[in-house]
Amino acid sequence: MGNPRMTIPTQLVLRAFLEDPTREMYGLEICEAAGLASGTIHPILARFEGVGWLESQFEEIDPSEQGRPRRRYYHLTPDGIEQARLALANAHTKVGRILGVRPGVAGGAL
Repeated sequence: MGNPRMTIPTQLVLRAFLEDPTREMYGLEICEAAGLASGTIHPILARFEGVGWLESQFEEIDPSEQGRPRRRYYHLTPDGIEQARLALANAHTKVGRILGVRPGVAGGAL
């Protein structure tokens, strides 16, 4: 399986993880950091896990004691950190070409 498509929501999720690449986050934290709804981020997280960019595990709690469901924590793999950075850089470059932005020129092509 190749790299995930770099849609805007996908890029927002990656940016949320790359703010602190070694930090583990659970779904609601990712939603808030990316500014996206749960129904949007969970398919993206599943795709990233499928290509090996993310790993996840459930926290070790007793839900009845905590009064809430267990949280599933996600973190970028070492390869995922590198691939996420490359994918975002490539997505940015593609957008620049579409918009006619030359590298290093503020405001686009003149």
